[in-house]
Parts: sequence; structure tokens; C-alpha cells
Amino acid sequence: MNSEDKQQRTPSGERRTVERLVAAWLAETERHDSAAAREARTGWERGSLSDRAAEDLATWVTARVTDTAFNEDEGPWIGADVRITPSDKDTVHEWLRAQGHAV
Repeated sequence: MNSEDKQQRTPSGERRTVERLVAAWLAETERHDSAAAREARTGWERGSLSDRAAEDLATWVTARVTDTAFNEDEGPWIGADVRITPSDKDTVHEWLRAQGHAV
């Protein structure tokens, strides 16, 4: 773990990671399912995601991990508006569990 990882694992660093990724998830969800995005945004703003929204966020962040260790010949290229590391995914999953969601 380098100093950047340690910094990101602080409560404020974890919160920034979650906020950054929730914003990207909500923006993407809005493009595909505006009703689900409205429901999720309302829950996020109230500080409590529904179980459905939490499951969607957990699945989304897992599917969008950018650092897959694949090169172009070995695996999928993930085009995304935001860079998501495996550590970011773990942070979101840990945050969701701390909120009482099964992940």
C-alpha cells in the first residue's frame, strides 16, 4: 500500500471516493433509466440508498473497474467517464456494507 492508498483509506478519502463514483453512477443511470436514477438520487441525498439502488451501485462499480490488468489483446476495454480502481470498488462495497446493505 503506497501513501496514496493510505490517504484514500481515511474516512474523508473514502467518502470522496464514494461521492465521486456515486455521481458517475447516477449520471450513467440517468441516461438509461431516469426513474431508477431519480429514486437512487433521492435516497443518496437523504443518506439512505434503497436495497435495489445499493445492489445496482455495487454491481455497477464492479463492472466498471478500469484497472483490469488486461491489455487490448487479452480482455475487454472499458470505456468510461471515470477511472475506477479495484481499491475504489472495495471502498464502495465497504461503504455499502457499513450502511447495512448486503454486498
